[in-house]
Amino acid sequence: MKDVVEHIARSLVTQPDEVQVTASENDKLVNLELRTASEDMGKVIGKQGRIAKAIRTVLKAVATKEGKKANLDIM
Repeated sequence: MKDVVEHIARSLVTQPDEVQVTASENDKLVNLELRTASEDMGKVIGKQGRIAKAIRTVLKAVATKEGKKANLDIM
């Protein structure tokens, strides 16, 4: 799951080396934190949060396939 979010985020930003995804897992819940350079934050969030919502939708599909739940925080 971490790799999926990292790949999507790196393809959206202008500074892909600044993308960091950290994961913590409790039982069946996976919490992911996505950090980017401050000037790339808008590209990851998108207008009215549409891109962030799409990333979360893909993440939840992957998590469901693995029998888990996932949460993504964009920092």
